[in-house]
Amino acid sequence: MEQRLQKLVDRYSRIVFFGGAGVSTESGIPDFRSVDGLYHQKFKYPPEVMLSHTFYETHTAEFFDFYRSKLIVHGAQPNAAHRRLAALEQQGKLTAVVTQNIDGLHQAAGSRRVYELHGSTLRNHCTRCGKSYPVQFIEDAAGVGDGVPRCTACGGIVKPDVVLYEEGLDEATLEGAVRAIRGADMLIVGGTSLAVYPAAGLIRYFRGDDLVVINKDPTPADSMATLVIHGPIGEAMA
Repeated sequence: MEQRLQKLVDRYSRIVFFGGAGVSTESGIPDFRSVDGLYHQKFKYPPEVMLSHTFYETHTAEFFDFYRSKLIVHGAQPNAAHRRLAALEQQGKLTAVVTQNIDGLHQAAGSRRVYELHGSTLRNHCTRCGKSYPVQFIEDAAGVGDGVPRCTACGGIVKPDVVLYEEGLDEATLEGAVRAIRGADMLIVGGTSLAVYPAAGLIRYFRGDDLVVINKDPTPADSMATLVIHGPIGEAMA
């Protein structure tokens, strides 16, 4: 299977990678939907409620407590899949990474053109004046007052640049991802169940020749793919 993947990669020069949580699980970051994922853990409220815009507005302190404990990761490093994708970009074969992940590991591995559909925990900004803050600022707020991070310039709430439930995707990011996928001659879909919309719907814009799907479990795109690899993406990409 991996040899077939390599032959396909060798053939093309406008490859786009579309990935999800499974790309980062091999870096020690848990996903959402697996048996040990976030959605199978017990909390006071369902995770999709606690990560909603409404909950952020109405239970702000609880939102940040949950966000800090479950979405901010420590010590995670790029794995073989991240590194391979960065190398393919440097070789002029991969034109873009489109990711549903918010951990910044693609950029840490060296990828430069990355469309982060759901934002990033590494970027945070004041909702009132727009001042930017690093992730450490969100963490440090845990020991201050009610734990809600507030801007040092104007006192506004500092919100992570992460797309919450009930919020729309950033239009510029979405347009860039669509443009990249539409212009690809090969699309590799990896580490995603293709269950989260509208992100999962982006693969319908692919007009190229070969679609490759790499995921531990079957996906809705398997029947359309030239090559399907059911296994860890780090192994397949390495």
